[in-house]
Amino acid sequence: MKTRSLTAALAAVLAASVAPAASAEPVFNRIASFAVAGNLPEGVDRATPSSSEIIAASEDGNTLVYSDSPNKAVGFIDITDAKAPKAGGSVAFDGEPTSVAFAAGKALVAVNTRESFVKPSGILAQVDVASKAIEATCDLGGQPDSIALNKDKTLAAIAIENERDEEVNDGDLPQMPAGDLVLLSLKDGVVDCGSIRHVALTGLAEVAGEDPEPEFVSFNSLDEVAVTLQENNHIVIVDGRTGAVKSHFSAGTVSLEGVDTKKDGALKFTGKVEEIAREPDAVKWLDDDRLVVANEGDWKGGARGFTIFDKQGKVLYENGAAFEREIAKIGHYPDKRNKKGVEPEGLEAAKFGEDNLFFVLAERASIVGVYKDTGAEPELLQLLPSGIAPEGAVAIPGRNLLVTANEADLVEDGGARSHVMIYERAEGEAAYPQIVSGEKDGELIGFGALSGLAPVKDKPGMLYAVNDSFYAAQPTIFTIDATAKPAKIVDALRITRNGAPAQKLDSEGLTPDGEGGFWLANEGDADKLYAHAIIHVNEKGEIDKEIAIPAELRAGEKRFGFEGITRVGEGDDTVLWMAMQREWGDDDKGFVKLVSYKPSDKEWGAVRYPLDKTESGWVGLSEISANGDHAYIIERDNLIGEAAKLKKLYRVALADLKPAKLGGDLPVVKKEEVRDLIPNLKATNGYVVDKVEGFAIDAAGNGYVVTDNDGVDDSSGETLFFGIGPINAM
Repeated sequence: MKTRSLTAALAAVLAASVAPAASAEPVFNRIASFAVAGNLPEGVDRATPSSSEIIAASEDGNTLVYSDSPNKAVGFIDITDAKAPKAGGSVAFDGEPTSVAFAAGKALVAVNTRESFVKPSGILAQVDVASKAIEATCDLGGQPDSIALNKDKTLAAIAIENERDEEVNDGDLPQMPAGDLVLLSLKDGVVDCGSIRHVALTGLAEVAGEDPEPEFVSFNSLDEVAVTLQENNHIVIVDGRTGAVKSHFSAGTVSLEGVDTKKDGALKFTGKVEEIAREPDAVKWLDDDRLVVANEGDWKGGARGFTIFDKQGKVLYENGAAFEREIAKIGHYPDKRNKKGVEPEGLEAAKFGEDNLFFVLAERASIVGVYKDTGAEPELLQLLPSGIAPEGAVAIPGRNLLVTANEADLVEDGGARSHVMIYERAEGEAAYPQIVSGEKDGELIGFGALSGLAPVKDKPGMLYAVNDSFYAAQPTIFTIDATAKPAKIVDALRITRNGAPAQKLDSEGLTPDGEGGFWLANEGDADKLYAHAIIHVNEKGEIDKEIAIPAELRAGEKRFGFEGITRVGEGDDTVLWMAMQREWGDDDKGFVKLVSYKPSDKEWGAVRYPLDKTESGWVGLSEISANGDHAYIIERDNLIGEAAKLKKLYRVALADLKPAKLGGDLPVVKKEEVRDLIPNLKATNGYVVDKVEGFAIDAAGNGYVVTDNDGVDDSSGETLFFGIGPINAM
């Protein structure tokens, strides 16, 4: 019996070793990003602003078309190889494209041709995708916004918004002429202009019923059209075949708890708002009876979430602040938009495999929420990083793809371009987020603008981080558990002065003092009355010492000062080393200072560090971190996306850090390249971010890097936090 039992056990072990592993849950990961400036016509300056707003896919899923309002054009992208999208050219119009759709190899483009707000006009253009020829146009009799097609692509619905002038009467309604809904027929992608019908939507809404502003349209399989009237806070259900209004209802109001309500440079998710209008933007049917709306709250609201209604107007599910709070946990909350929050704007819905999914686009957080429709409370599956200001999305379930169009193009400010981003659903692990936050004392820890890293002594995988002046009213030292996946912020130590949140801080680096407290590198800014300084805080986060830079250093003072700080030695032998970001007035071009300060005798000194050269932008330092026999330094350019060329980790031998007195000749140190960080910055298949700000080596000798997301201000909000392995092996 024992022999047979042992044999059976061994057989079971062997069978288990060769049996296929249980399939993992599929996840979406970004596989490509396409800068739509790549579709600018030949001869046009690549620095010309462009945009991608509403996007659609061909029936075979190989071609995308998006509206480009600034260039009065639509652009095409070949995604036959979804991981390597190619520019497909563009088609220009005598007006502003507002929405696009695909039918039988034809792109249908709604174009705003208005002369003024009081003289709205528009057309529907039919474009042959193969030849890029405009084959037909239909006069829509007003300014169009959204277009949608029914399931068999025989009907089109177009919201004629006739939008208000926000400069008139504070943008209040009514402002005539009123908008309406256009219905028309198609056959094999060819529009029948003679079939156009206008469906009046006046007299329905409680808010400015005489001036409806239709925003978004969507068909269900019964050819019923859901129409949102955003400013009117109303939803209308129309029979797409007859034009009859079947039902209509107010979108109502919502009260929220656990939200940040003040634009104050602090993340405090403890506020409340009462009875604010939902103001729905995008709408999608989940089935023939239920529809989900994105509550952008762009006008008077700030509803921040989404709602599921039945088509009679019954609220089946209200998301409230839940979506926004999940976004805050991954560092994407836009503090400067506190009145309106993350502004859910776009929606998409599709069936992937056996799962009915819908996607919520948060414009101001640059995030896409992936939800599973359960028939009851939806399940949040993922938060996907998008480009800046996702406006539209299209699902391609046959290829397991999701595509977003991201409106903002910040080229004029040296920022990120507008991008179309592509995600694939497959088995595996989510690549983003790379860092999340937990709670402290029952409150959500908000974070962003991480600017420096440091190790926790004797605790492998544990790190400290500090935020910069974006959160001027909430300077904080965070504790990160990098052994978690994603890494998790587990504690937040608020930095105070005289019992209140410390003001006039721009902490760009931190280092433990070895006694439970910290040294901070403060970057000065005369315009904000910030001083270049070294600051000491105790274990409670209280500032107990502020050390101004000496006159010899101040003589060459400029804006870009201390960007990192590290500690070398113990006790009276402790020396602090600070990395200056850029050249000051007394520096030779191409050299910056590494500045030393010895607290025991208050002695200052410096060496010179040679910067790499690039063809454009500026180059500077972002971090310094001592470990073993070297000081590790992040050197980077200030460029983003395709223009970014230099994001590297260097090191300098501590034996070579022999400071000379300030004001005299300074020795030049020799640097050694450790790692090019650009491949890591490309790993999530977005564009390369500019601000690689923090680096530290933990107690086990592993290196970690963090980027600064600028507090989600003119930024996608992405915080990249990643390990680069054992440093002593490099």
